[in-house]
Amino acid sequence: MGIQHISANKINADDDIFIRQVTPQVIPDWLHAGVTDIHLGGRASLFYGIIFAAVGVIIHSIFAENYWLLAGTTTGFFLLGPFLAMGLYDLSRRMEAGEAPVLAPTLYAWLPNLINITLFTMLLILVFFAWTRLSMTIFAHYFNGALPTFADVVINVFTFKQPTFLFVYFSAGAIFAAFIFSISVIAMPLMLDRNASAWTAAITSLRTCARNPVTMALWAFCIVVLVGFGLATNFLGLILTMPVVGHASWHVYRDLVEVRN
Repeated sequence: MGIQHISANKINADDDIFIRQVTPQVIPDWLHAGVTDIHLGGRASLFYGIIFAAVGVIIHSIFAENYWLLAGTTTGFFLLGPFLAMGLYDLSRRMEAGEAPVLAPTLYAWLPNLINITLFTMLLILVFFAWTRLSMTIFAHYFNGALPTFADVVINVFTFKQPTFLFVYFSAGAIFAAFIFSISVIAMPLMLDRNASAWTAAITSLRTCARNPVTMALWAFCIVVLVGFGLATNFLGLILTMPVVGHASWHVYRDLVEVRN
């Protein structure tokens, strides 16, 4: 796999964090590990997939007639994914340690590092609200201040009637998603596994992405594809795709970060 160890700068005196460099060839291994963990985790893994799918259905039901708001809340919901997948990280961690895949302990896995995980989650929530508000603003601006119907949105997407709207909307969404991905892809598993501070976890995640830009960009693309498939299947596909992403993300962390103290 060609893994190289590169020492990260110490954030705190007690931290000794090593970031590995990996090639994109490791991505299929991460996906395979995610699928394997679903098989081993059984109902515990599928429980989290069902939760993701159910929340997606609820959001769609509430905002079904307000497509300008539905787009922002649906995509924004997945910005909270790093926290919502905490139970899946913990399930993978427990199975890795040879423990039985039991659901109950994973439901409160965040308690040992409550303050830091709460702080990080508050940041995710702030970004969620910021994106939802920006999404509404972009829709209102490009539809002359009037909130569009579903037909308006479909026409614009498939006929490129307003290519500027599409470019601005998806570019803005990509920026928000890239920010969340870069600070959280390693952060949540690290806080869960090592009780790291929110600052240390976020900086380590950023440094990991900086050391592995191509691999992490391709991994982000894989996440987009898996989430997109789940959305395209009226959220039902999320029952499987979100556990794959969650479990695989644990293995991403384990392959890329080593903490010695």
